[in-house]
Amino acid sequence: MNPIASFLGMFFYILSLAILCRVLLSWVDPTGNMRITQMLRDMTEPILAPIRQVMPSMGMFDFSPIIAMLLLQALGRLVVMAF
Repeated sequence: MNPIASFLGMFFYILSLAILCRVLLSWVDPTGNMRITQMLRDMTEPILAPIRQVMPSMGMFDFSPIIAMLLLQALGRLVVMAF
């Protein structure tokens, strides 16, 4: 496998994991005071914010992490297959 494809595949995988960790930590630290929560928010918000702007409001449920993870997974597969 091409090293660039490997790197990009790993990059998209790590971003997906960061989004998942952010969601799980939001149950433990809903106010976002922990340093790890702040770091994950800083890393994932540029991905999640545009999705939230496009999606209609679903009340207290935020489906943007699910959409983002699906998009990252699909994009990762497309990039890896392109190389």
